[in-house]
Amino acid sequence: MTDARPILYSFRRCPYAMRGRMALDVAGIAVEHREILLKDKPAEMLAASPKGTVPVIVRPDGGVIEESLDVMLWALEQNDPENWLTPPSGDRSEMEALIAANDGPLKHHLDRYKYDTRYEGAVASEHRAAASGHLDALEARLGQSDQLLGGAPCLADIALFPFVRQFANTDRDWFDAQPWPNLQRWLDDHLNSDRFKRIMQKHDLFKSAAGRQD
Repeated sequence: MTDARPILYSFRRCPYAMRGRMALDVAGIAVEHREILLKDKPAEMLAASPKGTVPVIVRPDGGVIEESLDVMLWALEQNDPENWLTPPSGDRSEMEALIAANDGPLKHHLDRYKYDTRYEGAVASEHRAAASGHLDALEARLGQSDQLLGGAPCLADIALFPFVRQFANTDRDWFDAQPWPNLQRWLDDHLNSDRFKRIMQKHDLFKSAAGRQD
């Protein structure tokens, strides 16, 4: 019998892959999980998605989904039991604006804060300060409600918290010392959730039948 499950190529610590796995989990979509190393990508993954980033879904019909938000939407459009696509307050456009700010300006500064040696001329402290401005806005929003758009998580919360986690873990003592009690509470709630613990379980590395290549 042919395995009809989608194939998921993932890297455990990648925030993009985390949010994809969160959506697959809440939607109850079983996948064939293929854990990879970004520095040693399997040929099967590159054949499906030459750009070489995770997550990648290969559907049973051969179709490929290679952007994390598209993976999330594909999963949730099949089954959205916790209404992540319908925020308790605000609307879809507000949710999308929060995600765009995260994936654009915040991610730009996060990369240059965490990986400053990879970017010529990057000053980590300057990029931390710039990213903090975005987190100030999240702190203010979370002072009004438990989640970004009301009392229950929505797509924006799930799409953003892995990146706030990455920012926090760059210097956790510094992050914890900031006047962000609501942001810190929100992040800890997501990190301590059963779902996050489940999607962060370790998997053996996928063994390629065709070898690996960079």
